[in-house]
Amino acid sequence: MSRFPFPARRGFAALVLFCGVVATLRAEDAPKADDKQQIAEIEKQLADLQKKLDELKGKGPAPATGSKKALTFADVDTWRSVRSAALSPDGKWFAIRVGPNEGETDLVLRNNADGKETKFPGGGGFGSTAFSLDSKWLAFTYTPYTKAGSTPPAGARPKAKLVLVNLATGDKTEIEGAAAFRFNGELATHIAFRKATEPTSAPSGPAGPPAPGTPAPPAGSDLVLRDLAAGTDFVLGNVADYDFDKKGEWLVTVIDAAGQIGNGVHLRDMKTGAVYPIESGKANYRGLAWNDEHTAFSVTKATDDPAYDGKAVAVLGFTDLGPKTTKTVFDPKDDKDFPKEMAISGTAAWTDALDGFSFSITERKKKGETAPAPKEVKTDTKADPKDDSKKGKKAPAPTATGSGDGTKPDLVVWHWKDERLQPMQEKQATADRAVTYSAVYWTKDKKFVRLADDKLKAVTLAPKQKFAIGRDSKPYEYMSYLNGKLFTDVYVVDPKTGTKTKAVEKLVSLFFGGASPAPAPTGTHFLYYKDGHYHVYDLAAGKSTNVTEKVGTSFVDADDDHNFDRPATPALGWSRDGQFVLLSDGWDIWRVAIDGTGGQSLTENGKKDGIRYRGLTQFEPEPKPGTDLTRPVFTSMYGEWTKKDGLARIDPSKAGANVLLWGDYAYGAPQKARKADVFAYTRQTSVEYPDYYLTDATFKDAKKVTDVNPQQKEYKWSPGAKLIEYKGVNGKRLQGALFLPAGYEPGKKYPTIVYIYEKLSQGLHRYQAPALNAIGSIYTSAGYAVLTPDITYKLNDPGVSAAECILPALDAAVATGIVDNDKLALHGHSWGGYQTAFLVTLTDRFKCAIAGAALTDLVSMYSSVYWNVGMANQPIFESSQGRFTGGYWDLQEAYIRNSPVYHAKNVKTPLLLLHNDKDGAVDFTQGVEYYNTLRRLQKPVVMLQYKGENHGLVKQENRKDYALRMKEFFDHYLMGKPAPDWWAEGVPHLKMDDHLKARPKP
Repeated sequence: MSRFPFPARRGFAALVLFCGVVATLRAEDAPKADDKQQIAEIEKQLADLQKKLDELKGKGPAPATGSKKALTFADVDTWRSVRSAALSPDGKWFAIRVGPNEGETDLVLRNNADGKETKFPGGGGFGSTAFSLDSKWLAFTYTPYTKAGSTPPAGARPKAKLVLVNLATGDKTEIEGAAAFRFNGELATHIAFRKATEPTSAPSGPAGPPAPGTPAPPAGSDLVLRDLAAGTDFVLGNVADYDFDKKGEWLVTVIDAAGQIGNGVHLRDMKTGAVYPIESGKANYRGLAWNDEHTAFSVTKATDDPAYDGKAVAVLGFTDLGPKTTKTVFDPKDDKDFPKEMAISGTAAWTDALDGFSFSITERKKKGETAPAPKEVKTDTKADPKDDSKKGKKAPAPTATGSGDGTKPDLVVWHWKDERLQPMQEKQATADRAVTYSAVYWTKDKKFVRLADDKLKAVTLAPKQKFAIGRDSKPYEYMSYLNGKLFTDVYVVDPKTGTKTKAVEKLVSLFFGGASPAPAPTGTHFLYYKDGHYHVYDLAAGKSTNVTEKVGTSFVDADDDHNFDRPATPALGWSRDGQFVLLSDGWDIWRVAIDGTGGQSLTENGKKDGIRYRGLTQFEPEPKPGTDLTRPVFTSMYGEWTKKDGLARIDPSKAGANVLLWGDYAYGAPQKARKADVFAYTRQTSVEYPDYYLTDATFKDAKKVTDVNPQQKEYKWSPGAKLIEYKGVNGKRLQGALFLPAGYEPGKKYPTIVYIYEKLSQGLHRYQAPALNAIGSIYTSAGYAVLTPDITYKLNDPGVSAAECILPALDAAVATGIVDNDKLALHGHSWGGYQTAFLVTLTDRFKCAIAGAALTDLVSMYSSVYWNVGMANQPIFESSQGRFTGGYWDLQEAYIRNSPVYHAKNVKTPLLLLHNDKDGAVDFTQGVEYYNTLRRLQKPVVMLQYKGENHGLVKQENRKDYALRMKEFFDHYLMGKPAPDWWAEGVPHLKMDDHLKARPKP
């Protein structure tokens, strides 16, 4: 530490802010001969203050700044994260699974009373962790860690296991070869677990498909039931499915054995051990499903059908659980109204009133039935009375030619009348073959009712099953695949008769996904949005009410800049009693009466103070539909312009929101102990890992209980982030997050990488763990500043809009004195890659740029295919990110104006492209086209192509290679390091293997 410069006068007191602690230094006299001793004492005081501060923060002594090391890509694998966290129901215990990106995890169990922690090996991956509901036991699964790409030799792979911890004694029991588990509910006397299935040796030679008619192997396996107090096990064989009721008093087991011997459903009394076989038969039983109260359940029963392929399926329902359980059966073969060409598919469920079953049905075909013959092919040519061949007669069958060996051409016919592109049909073929239709059987009326059919395929029962709601987008789908505008008609369906009545027409959806009316928990109304307002439809009365026109605020999302007419702000659901809908105007949360008389702001200050209240949560042990407005409701808070974050509680008897957490952090969603007012939540900043804190219902005096990455203090790390402000498109207020370099010194300018996508300033307080291909902590540790600005758009000008936002953001960042205007780089991927590729055609402010998977020719991109889903890109341009109001034939100048490839001659910035040959989002030709154009113009450009990779890199070796090349590229242009050989000279094909072998390893 440097010496403190004492002033040459008496009575001076200086306040020094040192690492967040204010120390008072007083000089009564000018320096004398003993000033060295005084300085030494002050230095000792400051060192003691630093030590005390570190102890308070739980960090321990920090190494000297000069001894800290910069992060490298090798640190990515060692950086730790929390995989899961759980509170015991009584709130007295807290468990987390934490581990590095590569390697074994730890399961850490904390006693919240005394802070004592016990650490157990946690294995690899995530695993399951749960406390028993009586808070006496902790159970978790252990899966041996296996390094990616490695395969242990046969017989050497460690076995999975289940670990049981007695919380009272601390005793640990390991059950080798166990897998998934469940405690028996509130009773918590037993735990059930499966035995892990051991892989069998592969037979020699290729394994072909099973012979036709070969029965499927039995689904049952051993289920072990352990008595927690006695430590004894009881094995139940051939269990295909099982579950406990909520109280844990009953265990239902579904048996599926070889040869169907003993198949059926058993009910076990968990207090006495008595077993009641409540159903048996030579059949396959599946689909165990409880009603909401766990007082009744249903299964399906599948038997061979001599006439049809597949199984004949019946539904069995069980009520009055006990020695004399009541069984109710619906067998379609006995019902004249059930379509014979259909069968029940999937699971079935009891209705709320236990007076019927709801399920789905699907088509099946008769045994030996072939595909239907093709329809007659007629010509559209006008008939010539003198020529019989032009009268639209049935076309003759083609004459077979060639070898006749049964081979056929590999042909796909793309037709202009196809509703979906052929690639999309191929992607969705599996779903198309398995179309299901909802239906219901009323047990008391003994009546089957089909709810959905080919004319109205999407029908869902509303809560309480008094009504069903159907959605039909079919009339609008063809155009939606062309321009992205999808509409939906909504029907009300009578579940007792199947009668369908159109309720609402042409509800609009934003870029695919049919509009979804939201039913009330009471099942009597549904909520929908249309023409800038929310409406509620009364299912019984058959009429709609505009519920927001008298509220006094707008529920149109004014911040949405896509090509969409009056998009909605979010609906947050219903009150539990069905009398109110809960809506957000983008700022405040409103309680709106369904009779249209108006609404009330529950939070009050959101719009006034620039705070966005988001979402509603109630911590209920058994969540129910809707929000209970007679009880406290929690909501998250976000400061639009301050970037502060927090949590508030809305109390039923008080106006406004009671702020519980609020600060310059990002808070994770809290979790609550089931039976106690103990809460756990995470808090993070760009410097502080999202560690866990425990608190009570007041959220005051929270205690930090984890320190996941203590090694961070050994590294050079950014001291934080600064919020910048500027004006973008049409003078709109925008912000950006400027992350400071490690070792930042005020007044010093730093090389800066600008990372772009759309709006990114909300990440100001997000922790940036070291990661591959991320412009984050590895770069700030190396001395870079990183800027992530906000971008908004105007229609028909996505590229120009980006420039109108990014360039002012640069000016604002440079004005802070932190950013070196002569050492700027730009990076983006996908949509950010497009903006990067375009921006370098407009400005030479950047020393270099990297554009990953970039759109470069909007004209050719518009009509190319989004191969990952098989659809055309046209809807993306007109209704999503493209933000165009039509096709390029009507907006040719706009498409060309915003296409990087047409302005490539203006590029002066050295550009690194990443584009992979199997990119299913942005076609590989987009990268090739830009690369070849720039190369033809003799511009400095290199394109990296990782063979076989899609839109992003998946293979770890590729991700590491790209990360190193990015860093080398930026270091050369912004840090003055030598140019890497692959950039300076390229790599000939015949020398690629040698080049890769010689590359440095992360």
